[in-house]
Amino acid sequence: MTEKAEKLKKNIDKRRLPIHVAIIMDGNGRWAKKRDLPRTAGHEAGVDAVREVVRAASEIGIKYLTLYTFSVENWKRPREEVAALMRLLSHTTRREIDELNRNNVKLITTGRIDEFSLSRRKALSLGRDKTKNNTGLVLNLALNYGGRTEIVDAVRAIALAVHSGHIRPGEINEALFSDYLYTVGLPDPDLLIRTSGEMRISNFLLWQTSYTEMYVTDILWPDFGRSDLFKAIIEFQKRERRFGKVK
Repeated sequence: MTEKAEKLKKNIDKRRLPIHVAIIMDGNGRWAKKRDLPRTAGHEAGVDAVREVVRAASEIGIKYLTLYTFSVENWKRPREEVAALMRLLSHTTRREIDELNRNNVKLITTGRIDEFSLSRRKALSLGRDKTKNNTGLVLNLALNYGGRTEIVDAVRAIALAVHSGHIRPGEINEALFSDYLYTVGLPDPDLLIRTSGEMRISNFLLWQTSYTEMYVTDILWPDFGRSDLFKAIIEFQKRERRFGKVK
């Protein structure tokens, strides 16, 4: 750990950590373009940033970390780039799973995983199974995920439950609706970090981020490290969260 990161880490109040941190990992393509490299090189460099952030989050005691890894819209990218991303996903999952297991990290996934190829699903299933009993950081990969898709899927499931008589329309409330989302069982994010300076949430956790604190940085994702995570958490701890109430 660098001296800068160590100093920032000491300034974090461990009693006021965000329970759930979500990250929109943006800027891999721009990072590569600045270096006259193919976009795939940016995605590969982004894996190193993921590794650093997961280690740092685990070290300081974050309970949940959700990473926007592949969106439903990402299928619209050039075929070669999508294929490279899929290969990188499988390779990285297999390569990193032993370290995650040693560090007591539990891997879970969120999204329409059933639309991935069999080999990708097997790699993810292996990672989830190998770490399912771990009690440390829960690392949630949002894969083939879209906030609107998630809400539509929840509405469809609730409609079927009403039609079959398992739910009465008057029983539908926010708590019940949340139970039909992909993220059932996870607390809503306290902190949402977006890299690359873009000021939008890009169809990510639309329901869950209603009262989430946002932190946007101009740093491109491959350059984002533990110091940057610690800065975001320190900024989060300076804020007053009122959830619509008056202090």
